[in-house]
Order: sequence, then C-alpha cells, then structure tokens
Amino acid sequence: MMNRRRSDRGRLNHERWLVSYADFITLLFAFFVVLYAFATQQKNKPVNVSAAINEALKSMSIMPSVKDRLKQPLQAESLPASVSTEIISAAKAKDDLVKMQHQLEQTLANEIQRKTISMEMTREGLVISLREAGFFNSGSATPKTESIPVLRDIAERLSSSPYDMRVEGHTDNIPIHSSVFDSNWELSSMRATHIARIFLELRAITPERLSAAGFAEFHPVASNDTPEGRSKNRRVDLVILPRTAIDFNSPAPTRASGGWQKITDDDAKKKDQQ
Repeated sequence: MMNRRRSDRGRLNHERWLVSYADFITLLFAFFVVLYAFATQQKNKPVNVSAAINEALKSMSIMPSVKDRLKQPLQAESLPASVSTEIISAAKAKDDLVKMQHQLEQTLANEIQRKTISMEMTREGLVISLREAGFFNSGSATPKTESIPVLRDIAERLSSSPYDMRVEGHTDNIPIHSSVFDSNWELSSMRATHIARIFLELRAITPERLSAAGFAEFHPVASNDTPEGRSKNRRVDLVILPRTAIDFNSPAPTRASGGWQKITDDDAKKKDQQ
C-alpha cells in the first residue's frame, strides 16, 4: 500500500499545460470580442447620435415619430435618383413645372376648393402653399393626422421630379410665447422641418435635394391687418426649384400674375428712355 502511494506521487502529469492553454485561448477570444465591439460601435456612431437626437426631441414633444402616423411609404423604385448636376433649360423647366401644377391641381382639387392649398408659378419655380388651417393646429408644429393623406398625394406627384425642393415655414405677425416656442422663428422653422421630414419618411425626395427654412412673419403674401390676410400668411410653402441655365446676355424674367413673363428688347429700350 505504501509503495503504491509513493508511486503515484512520483508520476508526472503531462497534461497540466492544457489548463494554461485554455486560459490563454479564453483571454485571446475576449480580446478580439472587445475589438469587434469597439469597431462596431465606431461604425454605428452616426446612427446612434441621430437616434439619440430623435429620442430627445420626442421626449420634449417637439418632434414625435412620423412613422407612427404614416402608412406604407412610397415604393422604393419611385425614389428619385441622387442629386443630378444636369442643368435644364429654362423653357424645359417651365414646361415641366406647368405640367406638374396641372397634375397637382387635379389631385388636390378638393383642398384647393376649400382654400387649404394654393399654387403659384413664381420666378423661383412652382410654389405649393399649405395653409395652417388645413395642416396645423394654432401654435403647433405637428401636422394634423388628417393631413397626412394629402401630403402623401403631393409626395407621389413629386417623387418623379428631378428638381430640388425647399420647405419654407411662415407665420403672421402676432408674437408667440409658449413653453415650446419662444418666437415665430422657432414655430416657422419647426413646421418646415416637420413637413420636410414627412417627405423624407415617404421617400418622395432624396435628402440632397431637400432643404427647410423658417421665415417667421417677414415674408407675408397678404396684409396682416385683417384675419383673412393673417390666415394666408400662416403657411408652409413647398418651393420646387429647377436648375436652369442662366443666359446673362438676355433680360431676366420677371414675376407676373399667372406665370412667367419675359422682358423683350422693346420693353428694355422703353425703360431706358424713361
């Protein structure tokens, strides 16, 4: 019995190195997992920042999620291509915008009749005015739920357009002071941002072609001395902006009611004589 115990003590264990090797492999695996997690975090950092900003705005009740109120977005194949550097002639751009206006007038006939939407061809391009009465509650920057189908109709018409769009927020001259907005600048800017975001959510226009701006009460289209005039000034304008070739040797077009008007050489001579 004594001899057997001495024999067991004297026997060497040649497999103890496996314990150290297993520990080394475990630490090495953990090291690579940490590296992979760090690389993934750096890659998704812009997305995380965007999500954090979105959640912060939602918690402040300034920018609720549009996806909760939208149905299915427009088909992916209808999404316009990336911004094009092609310069379109003024005549071609005018024809395109006139056709677009006629199509929108047919699609939005009910809204135009109720005077919640109006359209005008200006020197910059086609302007689609969304009146506050049809799209926003007073003092709110969140579009009404019932206005979403109308915005979808507009988005479907604009989805095939190659032109840029600027979303402009406008107010009347009555100051606003609330827990959310300190002035009409904030209100007009946030309304424009909300509408622009909806068009992005609907995949109607690419981000490179879209911009938003707030003009407060400083670009009125009517007098603020009457309730009717102030109602017209409280609006969000969708300005369709074509890239046109500019001929510096020819007179510039001027804005006129009902469309664009070109100054002729005779008109220019009469103006010089005056």
